[in-house]
Amino acid sequence: MALPNKPLGETKAVKDPEVVEREVDILIVGGGMAACGTAFEVKKWAGDNMKILLCDKAAMERSGAVAQGLSAINTYVGKNTPDDYVRMVRNDLMGIVREDLIFDLGRHVDDSVHLFEEWGLPIWKKSADGKNLDGKKGQSVGTLKSGAEPVRTGKWQIMINGESYKRVVAEAAKLALGEENIIERCFIVELLNDANNPKQIAGAVGFSVRENKVYIIKAKTIMVACGGAVNIYQPRSVGEGKGRAWYPVWNAGSTYTMALRAGAELSMMENRFTPARFKDGYGPVGAWFLLFKAKLQNGLGEDFGASEAAKKELQKYAPYGTAAITPTCLRNHLMLFEMKEGRGPIIMDTVTALANLGKTMDKKELKHLESEAWEDFLDMTCGQANLWCATNTEPEKKNSEIMPTEPYLLGSHSGCCGIWTSGPDEAWVPASYKWGDAGKVYNRMTTVVGLFTAGDGVACSGHKFSSGSHAEGRIVAKEMVKFVRDHASFKPTIKETKEQLVDLVYKPVRTYLANCNYTTAVDINPNYIKPAGMALRLMKATHEYGAGTATYYQTSSKSLEIVIDLLGTMREDCEKLAAGDLHELMRAWEIYHRIYTVEAHLRHIQFRKETRYPGFYYQADYPGQDDANWFCFINSSYDKATSQWTLKKVDYKKIIP
Repeated sequence: MALPNKPLGETKAVKDPEVVEREVDILIVGGGMAACGTAFEVKKWAGDNMKILLCDKAAMERSGAVAQGLSAINTYVGKNTPDDYVRMVRNDLMGIVREDLIFDLGRHVDDSVHLFEEWGLPIWKKSADGKNLDGKKGQSVGTLKSGAEPVRTGKWQIMINGESYKRVVAEAAKLALGEENIIERCFIVELLNDANNPKQIAGAVGFSVRENKVYIIKAKTIMVACGGAVNIYQPRSVGEGKGRAWYPVWNAGSTYTMALRAGAELSMMENRFTPARFKDGYGPVGAWFLLFKAKLQNGLGEDFGASEAAKKELQKYAPYGTAAITPTCLRNHLMLFEMKEGRGPIIMDTVTALANLGKTMDKKELKHLESEAWEDFLDMTCGQANLWCATNTEPEKKNSEIMPTEPYLLGSHSGCCGIWTSGPDEAWVPASYKWGDAGKVYNRMTTVVGLFTAGDGVACSGHKFSSGSHAEGRIVAKEMVKFVRDHASFKPTIKETKEQLVDLVYKPVRTYLANCNYTTAVDINPNYIKPAGMALRLMKATHEYGAGTATYYQTSSKSLEIVIDLLGTMREDCEKLAAGDLHELMRAWEIYHRIYTVEAHLRHIQFRKETRYPGFYYQADYPGQDDANWFCFINSSYDKATSQWTLKKVDYKKIIP
């Protein structure tokens, strides 16, 4: 007889959970900025006759990428134009984007920012004499909507006091939707197709991460917006910092995997974001570059970005490398180029930046500036402020190192992977960019009828950030209501039985309970594998073969063959995942989602015979860009009945000159 489990403080899982069945018109899966946008907007259009439900794996006040807070809103069009916004995103993402989706967002995003301010978010303003007014001082000159000038850190970014940013937005969403229509701590793990039409969505299944409950939900239409994917590559941090990441660690690729398995096409999954951040703490660099005007140096103290060698290197990637604003991936490329040449590490010169700003300030203003330098981290990445303290780093006296992180998959930041969706039903949108059902077009609907997405879920249109994700969620709200009204007679039918769905969701629990007494150490058992072990297997494989930090983000055709074969074995071994408590059950499903997502990513890199995003990844067999053959989208689909992948090229259409 095995020794009993050591108590972990988590709710023990049981073999037969309670089953809760619901039927609604609209199901919102997720609780981040996009889901909050949908929740806020949907009842305005749906009225009281439609049943609406939101399921969030976490708690909405601190769910999603904005959970810890932000010090800036990175997308505010203001006096710019939506056309300019398209050009900026297109240049940063090396030319291949869905211009219809970007333009559509650009004309709506400011309205969400105005709402944030109306709900209480402090936005920095410029005073009449050009001074920066933060916090409550900024309110004294009026609102953005009334014409007040924000403090810009770049052409598109505005500064905020944003520690409570997500709480402000979530509160508005909850009040609008009604807390009785929200289930928090409910992890939706699989989307369900209609029994009568496999190409239409009919429902979803998930479980509570706090109680032994399985939720089976029928729905006429669903939006899936669960963020991007993190911890698919081995982080640089180890020991006490193990698991430290730039993007939220609970983003498990659920958006991509659930849509893929439901039959939706993914697009541009080869694109990834490998951000340059303050080393080890992952602190953001945007405000330091744009607000504090700090510059990077190599290990020799040289401004390498302005060197002749850098200019020559960027010429290879014209017209993007020679554009007025160097794309994010190419800025990374220059850093990696310096390090490979032995001129690293890369240093952020905070000392000179603060000294230069302080030349025109009195002592009080200078002290306030120094506090802003710390607040930039405290609003967004508290761990970086802790690291500065631990290493006796005062930014006005000691510079800090910058390092590219491990890769992430996302569609709302400086990345554009995600799900292939319809654009708006307007004459200027190419026919191949818009579709729907029964002769009607539904904006942001995937290739599965009735399944929508927003934020990180929408492919080919990065640089939405927090405000754009919220605005896109609001766009989807109206489209889902329109879909329900157009399909009033549709009654979703799920082909799987209640018992089959419970067995699907709780299989890791039942595997554990059936075998845990075989050994005295519950984590070592020949009949199952724990999710923690599977996570390490995944990250080791991608780290070494899939263009992780181990190889300076380089892979090859042979390495891709090896890692894709390893992923196939992992998916087979996932049949033996085991969970003794609800936290482990959540981890089991997260790793399952991560494996599908990263396989899509690597298959896309393998299919595209060029290196489209140097600095984010390198395909060693195809080191340059090949516009003649590969200036196009790459789309993929997966047949879960046969486990077969299909990849194809899709034409790019230029709309904005």
